[in-house]
Amino acid sequence: MSVVQGTDQGEVIETDVVIIGAGPVGLFAVFELGLLDIKAHLIDILDKPGGQCAELYPEKPIYDIPALPEVSGQGLTDRLLEQIKPFDPAFHFNERVDRLKRLEDGRYELETDAGTIFRAKVVVIAAGGGSFTPKRPPLKDIEKFEGKSVFYTVRRMEEFRDRDVLIVGGGDSALDWVLSLQPIAKSMTLMHRRDDFRAAPHSVQQMRALVGAEKMRLVIGQVSELKGNDGLLASATVKTKTGEETVVCDRLLPFFGLTMKLGPVADWGLNLHENLVPVDTEKFETSEGGIFAIGDINTYPGKLKLILSGFHEAALMARKAHSYIHPDKKLLFQYTTSSSSLQKKLGVRD
Repeated sequence: MSVVQGTDQGEVIETDVVIIGAGPVGLFAVFELGLLDIKAHLIDILDKPGGQCAELYPEKPIYDIPALPEVSGQGLTDRLLEQIKPFDPAFHFNERVDRLKRLEDGRYELETDAGTIFRAKVVVIAAGGGSFTPKRPPLKDIEKFEGKSVFYTVRRMEEFRDRDVLIVGGGDSALDWVLSLQPIAKSMTLMHRRDDFRAAPHSVQQMRALVGAEKMRLVIGQVSELKGNDGLLASATVKTKTGEETVVCDRLLPFFGLTMKLGPVADWGLNLHENLVPVDTEKFETSEGGIFAIGDINTYPGKLKLILSGFHEAALMARKAHSYIHPDKKLLFQYTTSSSSLQKKLGVRD
């Protein structure tokens, strides 16, 4: 897995296909495209692959994946990443596609909220029910600090070096970033409304060990007010069981969970039906040629919102995408069980 941490402002990435969404269906699309010699870049607003499976229920068992009687959301993600490893896809995490337009040469240009620009002949929307949007804490004027000293994701760890960091939350994201940023922060404070955490037990143990060694603070309470000027945070007022206290901080990371929204997809000129993207069932193409929608984001008669349905959609999408990427190359149908050329691509045959 190749993770692209960031690109220079205005730099253009050219590729065959851009896949929006790195959930299970987006990951399997890499496999189907790769078998047809089609390269892909994946963009996801989350900080890791797996989409809803890995973010919302990483340990919850799934029972309807063919040949896997039981597999967790994270387990399924890990297996898919192993399966697509031969095709070395490039991942762009913590980015959301804000703009999409067709160029005069027929390709599409996409730009993310981080300023990354892509150009591709094919776009595949595999964004589940839409983009995950962080929940904003109910704090007065918090929007004035957003993007300057209040962040909902970590795009560059250096942004937090030698800073007084306050992280709010009790799940895996909060604990993971506490452990990752504590070594480089000037000070680290973790705040949660109760002394009970939903994160992995090992992460909680590591956090408590740091607290015991006085390398960070744990505060049980809730933020009630932010203080600072010109978007630069200076401190947070915290309500605890014993009253109020001030926590010095110039960086705040609130992890209050995620909501699902269709987001910018609604502004891309596609035909929509009840916040879903209609497609045809021959190739899962949208109303715009070269733009496909697979997985829970699409709709058609008889649609079932199942991961296995998305896998089927990815396979048919890839065959039509081939005609855009390799218009002069005849597509031959082959089985991985008997095709030596496919087996070579997968690295299982010399």
